[in-house]
Amino acid sequence: MPQELDPSAPHVSKAPSTSFRPSRRTFIKVGVAAGAALLLIRWWDQKRAPSGPSMRSGLSPGARAVFAAVIPVMLDGALPRGDAAAPVETLHAIEEAIAGLPPAARDELEELCSLLDFAPARCLLAGVWSPWSQASAEAVAAFLGRWRESRFALLRSGYGALHQLVLGAWYAQPRAWPAIGYAGPPSLGAA
Repeated sequence: MPQELDPSAPHVSKAPSTSFRPSRRTFIKVGVAAGAALLLIRWWDQKRAPSGPSMRSGLSPGARAVFAAVIPVMLDGALPRGDAAAPVETLHAIEEAIAGLPPAARDELEELCSLLDFAPARCLLAGVWSPWSQASAEAVAAFLGRWRESRFALLRSGYGALHQLVLGAWYAQPRAWPAIGYAGPPSLGAA
């Protein structure tokens, strides 16, 4: 005889939990898949490396595209309006700055640029769906904002590297100094 529920009795339902609690097996599978994806990216980058220069001798074409998209967004309001040479000069200054970095820092920066240049990683990690050369300023700004405010330290440090290189390269140029009221280094002439 089936038991009938008493309508006056408190009813406790066993609703499924809405929080995601992965099992150890799921965690391991995701870790293995992420590791395989990183190995694939590394393999793809090494496969393409002989066709372009490494950061030891200059920026690769992919890295140049990343910086060319990021420079105008990070320096919005600082770059002179209508001056097409300023972003190009900043890109050259970035190359000079990278050449002066220690080898380990150059390698890490090369990996960051390779990751951002790799289309699936660009879409998933940066949220930029079109190639860097075609990316809108809004898409690039959204990417930079997400990385700057990310809860993941790795993304925040990636943003920090891009930010320091771009701003350092621009403000190291004498043409940027008048806008910030810097008269330049003092002369060391005889008194």
